[in-house]
Amino acid sequence: MGLMHLGAGQAIMLLVSLLLLWLAIAKKFEPLLLLPIGFGGLLSNIPEAGMALTALESLLAHHDAGQLAVIAAKLNCAPDVHAIKEALALALPSVQGQMENLAVDMGYTPGVLALFYKVAIGSGVAPLVIFMGVGAMTDFGPLLANPRTLLLGAAAQFGIFATVLGALTLNYFGLISFTLPQAAAIGIIGGADGPTAIYLSGKLAPELLGAIAVAAYSYMALVPLIQPPIMRALTTETERKIRMVQLRTVSKREKILFPVVLLLLVALLLP
Repeated sequence: MGLMHLGAGQAIMLLVSLLLLWLAIAKKFEPLLLLPIGFGGLLSNIPEAGMALTALESLLAHHDAGQLAVIAAKLNCAPDVHAIKEALALALPSVQGQMENLAVDMGYTPGVLALFYKVAIGSGVAPLVIFMGVGAMTDFGPLLANPRTLLLGAAAQFGIFATVLGALTLNYFGLISFTLPQAAAIGIIGGADGPTAIYLSGKLAPELLGAIAVAAYSYMALVPLIQPPIMRALTTETERKIRMVQLRTVSKREKILFPVVLLLLVALLLP
Protein backbone atom coordinates (compact mmCIF):
# COMPACT_ATOMS: atom_id res chain seq x y z
CA MET A 1 0.00 0.00 0.00
CA GLY A 2 1.39 3.39 -1.01
CA LEU A 3 0.53 5.15 2.25
CA MET A 4 2.69 2.69 4.18
CA HIS A 5 5.73 3.92 2.24
CA LEU A 6 4.91 7.64 2.42
CA GLY A 7 7.88 9.55 3.83
CA ALA A 8 7.78 12.87 5.66
CA GLY A 9 9.44 14.67 2.76
CA GLN A 10 6.96 13.24 0.27
CA ALA A 11 4.03 14.22 2.50
CA ILE A 12 5.29 17.81 2.75
CA MET A 13 5.81 18.06 -1.01
CA LEU A 14 2.34 16.64 -1.67
CA LEU A 15 0.86 19.36 0.54
CA VAL A 16 2.96 22.01 -1.23
CA SER A 17 1.81 20.68 -4.61
CA LEU A 18 -1.84 20.80 -3.53
CA LEU A 19 -1.32 24.37 -2.32
CA LEU A 20 0.13 25.36 -5.71
CA LEU A 21 -2.82 23.75 -7.50
CA TRP A 22 -5.24 25.61 -5.22
CA LEU A 23 -3.52 28.94 -5.86
CA ALA A 24 -3.56 28.32 -9.62
CA ILE A 25 -7.17 27.12 -9.90
CA ALA A 26 -9.04 28.88 -7.10
CA LYS A 27 -7.05 32.12 -6.80
CA LYS A 28 -5.92 32.39 -10.46
CA PHE A 29 -2.32 33.10 -9.41
CA GLU A 30 -0.16 32.41 -12.50
CA PRO A 31 -2.09 29.27 -13.51
CA LEU A 32 0.18 28.67 -16.52
CA LEU A 33 3.12 28.31 -14.11
CA LEU A 34 1.75 26.92 -10.86
CA LEU A 35 -0.68 24.38 -12.33
CA PRO A 36 1.96 22.27 -14.16
CA ILE A 37 4.43 22.65 -11.29
CA GLY A 38 1.85 21.49 -8.76
CA PHE A 39 0.70 18.59 -10.93
CA GLY A 40 4.29 17.53 -11.57
CA GLY A 41 4.97 17.68 -7.83
CA LEU A 42 2.04 15.35 -7.18
CA LEU A 43 3.25 12.83 -9.74
CA SER A 44 6.85 12.97 -8.49
CA ASN A 45 5.96 12.29 -4.87
CA ILE A 46 3.41 9.48 -5.20
CA PRO A 47 4.80 6.71 -2.94
CA GLU A 48 6.24 3.67 -4.72
CA ALA A 49 5.32 5.04 -8.17
CA GLY A 50 8.91 5.97 -9.07
CA MET A 51 7.81 8.29 -11.87
CA ALA A 52 10.67 10.70 -11.16
CA LEU A 53 13.32 8.04 -10.47
CA THR A 54 16.07 7.03 -12.87
CA ALA A 55 16.81 3.34 -13.41
CA LEU A 56 19.72 3.55 -10.96
CA GLU A 57 17.61 5.33 -8.32
CA SER A 58 14.94 2.63 -8.71
CA LEU A 59 17.61 -0.03 -8.14
CA LEU A 60 18.79 1.72 -4.97
CA ALA A 61 15.22 2.08 -3.73
CA HIS A 62 14.63 -1.66 -4.26
CA HIS A 63 17.39 -2.56 -1.73
CA ASP A 64 18.36 -5.84 -3.40
CA ALA A 65 21.58 -6.97 -1.67
CA GLY A 66 22.99 -8.75 -4.72
CA GLN A 67 22.40 -5.84 -7.06
CA LEU A 68 23.78 -3.34 -4.55
CA ALA A 69 26.91 -5.48 -4.27
CA VAL A 70 27.42 -5.36 -8.05
CA ILE A 71 27.09 -1.56 -8.13
CA ALA A 72 29.32 -1.16 -5.06
CA ALA A 73 32.02 -3.33 -6.64
CA LYS A 74 32.06 -1.07 -9.70
CA LEU A 75 32.35 2.02 -7.51
CA ASN A 76 34.79 0.50 -4.98
CA CYS A 77 32.61 1.33 -1.99
CA ALA A 78 30.60 -0.45 0.70
CA PRO A 79 27.48 -2.30 -0.55
CA ASP A 80 24.93 -0.08 1.14
CA VAL A 81 22.69 2.61 -0.32
CA HIS A 82 24.23 5.55 1.57
CA ALA A 83 27.81 4.66 0.57
CA ILE A 84 26.78 4.10 -3.06
CA LYS A 85 25.03 7.47 -3.21
CA GLU A 86 28.12 9.21 -1.80
CA ALA A 87 30.35 7.43 -4.33
CA LEU A 88 28.02 8.39 -7.18
CA ALA A 89 28.04 12.04 -6.08
CA LEU A 90 31.85 12.07 -6.39
CA ALA A 91 31.99 10.01 -9.59
CA LEU A 92 32.51 11.41 -13.07
CA PRO A 93 29.44 11.83 -15.31
CA SER A 94 30.73 9.01 -17.52
CA VAL A 95 30.85 6.65 -14.52
CA GLN A 96 27.36 7.71 -13.47
CA GLY A 97 26.17 6.93 -16.99
CA GLN A 98 27.77 3.49 -16.83
CA MET A 99 25.98 2.74 -13.55
CA GLU A 100 22.69 3.90 -15.06
CA ASN A 101 23.19 1.57 -18.03
CA LEU A 102 24.06 -1.26 -15.65
CA ALA A 103 20.80 -0.68 -13.77
CA VAL A 104 18.91 -0.84 -17.08
CA ASP A 105 20.65 -4.14 -17.87
CA MET A 106 19.39 -5.46 -14.53
CA GLY A 107 15.81 -4.80 -15.60
CA TYR A 108 15.10 -1.35 -14.18
CA THR A 109 13.61 1.44 -16.27
CA PRO A 110 13.53 5.19 -15.62
CA GLY A 111 10.20 6.85 -14.83
CA VAL A 112 8.46 9.05 -17.37
CA LEU A 113 9.31 12.23 -15.44
CA ALA A 114 12.95 11.17 -15.19
CA LEU A 115 13.01 10.72 -18.97
CA PHE A 116 11.41 14.13 -19.43
CA TYR A 117 13.99 15.70 -17.12
CA LYS A 118 16.86 14.10 -19.04
CA VAL A 119 15.56 15.18 -22.44
CA ALA A 120 14.20 18.62 -21.56
CA ILE A 121 15.92 19.95 -18.43
CA GLY A 122 19.17 18.00 -18.37
CA SER A 123 19.95 18.89 -21.97
CA GLY A 124 19.08 22.55 -21.38
CA VAL A 125 16.48 22.61 -24.16
CA ALA A 126 13.39 23.40 -22.06
CA PRO A 127 14.78 26.55 -20.36
CA LEU A 128 15.93 27.86 -23.74
CA VAL A 129 12.49 27.26 -25.27
CA ILE A 130 10.92 29.06 -22.29
CA PHE A 131 13.36 31.94 -22.81
CA MET A 132 12.33 32.17 -26.46
CA GLY A 133 8.64 32.18 -25.55
CA VAL A 134 9.03 34.79 -22.82
CA GLY A 135 11.21 36.92 -25.10
CA ALA A 136 8.67 36.75 -27.92
CA MET A 137 5.96 38.02 -25.56
CA THR A 138 8.07 40.78 -24.01
CA ASP A 139 7.20 44.33 -24.98
CA PHE A 140 10.31 46.53 -24.81
CA GLY A 141 8.28 49.62 -25.73
CA PRO A 142 8.06 51.15 -22.21
CA LEU A 143 11.79 50.54 -21.66
CA LEU A 144 12.75 52.19 -24.95
CA ALA A 145 10.41 55.10 -24.29
CA ASN A 146 11.90 55.66 -20.83
CA PRO A 147 15.44 54.15 -20.66
CA ARG A 148 15.82 55.18 -17.02
CA THR A 149 13.63 52.23 -16.05
CA LEU A 150 16.60 50.03 -17.00
CA LEU A 151 18.01 50.91 -13.57
CA LEU A 152 15.03 49.22 -11.92
CA GLY A 153 15.83 45.97 -13.72
CA ALA A 154 19.52 46.29 -12.88
CA ALA A 155 18.71 46.85 -9.21
CA ALA A 156 16.86 43.53 -9.11
CA GLN A 157 20.14 41.72 -9.70
CA PHE A 158 21.33 42.74 -6.24
CA GLY A 159 18.84 40.16 -5.01
CA ILE A 160 21.06 37.46 -6.49
CA PHE A 161 24.08 38.45 -4.40
CA ALA A 162 21.95 38.91 -1.29
CA THR A 163 20.47 35.43 -1.67
CA VAL A 164 23.87 33.81 -2.27
CA LEU A 165 25.29 35.50 0.82
CA GLY A 166 22.21 34.46 2.79
CA ALA A 167 22.64 30.80 1.80
CA LEU A 168 26.35 30.89 2.67
CA THR A 169 25.53 32.56 6.00
CA LEU A 170 23.23 29.66 6.89
CA ASN A 171 26.09 27.33 6.01
CA TYR A 172 28.57 29.35 8.11
CA PHE A 173 26.42 29.12 11.24
CA GLY A 174 25.73 25.43 10.65
CA LEU A 175 21.97 25.89 10.26
CA ILE A 176 21.73 24.42 6.74
CA SER A 177 24.66 23.01 4.77
CA PHE A 178 25.04 24.50 1.27
CA THR A 179 28.02 24.19 -1.05
CA LEU A 180 29.08 27.20 -3.12
CA PRO A 181 27.47 25.82 -6.33
CA GLN A 182 24.25 25.16 -4.40
CA ALA A 183 24.30 28.69 -2.96
CA ALA A 184 24.85 30.11 -6.45
CA ALA A 185 21.91 28.12 -7.82
CA ILE A 186 19.71 29.32 -4.95
CA GLY A 187 20.91 32.88 -5.50
CA ILE A 188 19.43 33.03 -8.98
CA ILE A 189 15.99 32.97 -7.33
CA GLY A 190 16.79 36.50 -6.16
CA GLY A 191 16.85 37.63 -9.79
CA ALA A 192 13.12 36.85 -10.15
CA ASP A 193 13.74 34.85 -13.32
CA GLY A 194 12.28 31.33 -13.42
CA PRO A 195 13.92 29.97 -16.60
CA THR A 196 17.36 31.16 -15.47
CA ALA A 197 16.86 29.56 -12.06
CA ILE A 198 15.88 26.25 -13.67
CA TYR A 199 18.77 26.29 -16.14
CA LEU A 200 21.46 27.20 -13.62
CA SER A 201 20.23 24.82 -10.92
CA GLY A 202 20.19 22.03 -13.51
CA LYS A 203 23.88 22.73 -14.16
CA LEU A 204 25.16 23.58 -10.66
CA ALA A 205 22.84 21.76 -8.25
CA PRO A 206 20.47 19.29 -9.95
CA GLU A 207 19.49 17.87 -6.57
CA LEU A 208 17.92 21.23 -5.66
CA LEU A 209 16.13 21.79 -8.97
CA GLY A 210 12.67 20.87 -7.68
CA ALA A 211 12.86 23.05 -4.59
CA ILE A 212 14.35 25.99 -6.51
CA ALA A 213 11.71 25.82 -9.26
CA VAL A 214 8.87 25.71 -6.73
CA ALA A 215 10.33 28.56 -4.67
CA ALA A 216 11.07 30.78 -7.68
CA TYR A 217 7.73 30.45 -9.41
CA SER A 218 5.70 30.48 -6.19
CA TYR A 219 7.01 33.81 -5.00
CA MET A 220 6.76 35.31 -8.50
CA ALA A 221 3.13 34.20 -8.66
CA LEU A 222 2.50 35.81 -5.27
CA VAL A 223 3.91 39.20 -6.33
CA PRO A 224 0.36 40.69 -6.47
CA LEU A 225 0.06 39.90 -2.75
CA ILE A 226 3.63 40.87 -1.80
CA GLN A 227 3.93 44.19 -3.65
CA PRO A 228 0.98 46.26 -2.28
CA PRO A 229 2.11 46.43 1.38
CA ILE A 230 5.68 47.22 0.29
CA MET A 231 4.44 49.96 -2.06
CA ARG A 232 2.29 51.47 0.70
CA ALA A 233 5.26 51.41 3.08
CA LEU A 234 7.68 53.10 0.66
CA THR A 235 5.38 55.73 -0.90
CA THR A 236 3.00 58.38 0.34
CA GLU A 237 -0.65 58.61 -0.63
CA THR A 238 0.11 61.74 -2.65
CA GLU A 239 2.80 59.94 -4.63
CA ARG A 240 0.47 57.05 -5.36
CA LYS A 241 -2.09 59.49 -6.80
CA ILE A 242 0.34 60.91 -9.37
CA ARG A 243 -1.09 60.43 -12.85
CA MET A 244 1.45 58.91 -15.20
CA VAL A 245 1.83 60.72 -18.52
CA GLN A 246 1.68 58.82 -21.79
CA LEU A 247 5.16 57.82 -23.01
CA ARG A 248 6.30 58.44 -26.55
CA THR A 249 5.27 55.98 -29.22
CA VAL A 250 7.99 53.42 -29.95
CA SER A 251 8.25 52.29 -33.56
CA LYS A 252 8.15 48.66 -34.60
CA ARG A 253 11.67 48.99 -36.02
CA GLU A 254 13.01 50.01 -32.60
CA LYS A 255 11.27 47.07 -30.92
CA ILE A 256 12.83 44.64 -33.40
CA LEU A 257 16.33 46.12 -33.45
CA PHE A 258 16.69 46.42 -29.66
CA PRO A 259 16.68 42.68 -28.79
CA VAL A 260 18.78 41.85 -31.86
CA VAL A 261 21.47 44.41 -30.97
CA LEU A 262 21.34 43.31 -27.33
CA LEU A 263 21.83 39.68 -28.36
CA LEU A 264 24.88 40.59 -30.44
CA LEU A 265 26.42 42.63 -27.62
CA VAL A 266 25.91 39.85 -25.08
CA ALA A 267 27.30 37.22 -27.47
CA LEU A 268 30.40 39.33 -28.14
CA LEU A 269 31.10 40.50 -24.59
CA LEU A 270 30.31 37.40 -22.53
CA PRO A 271 32.52 34.29 -22.72
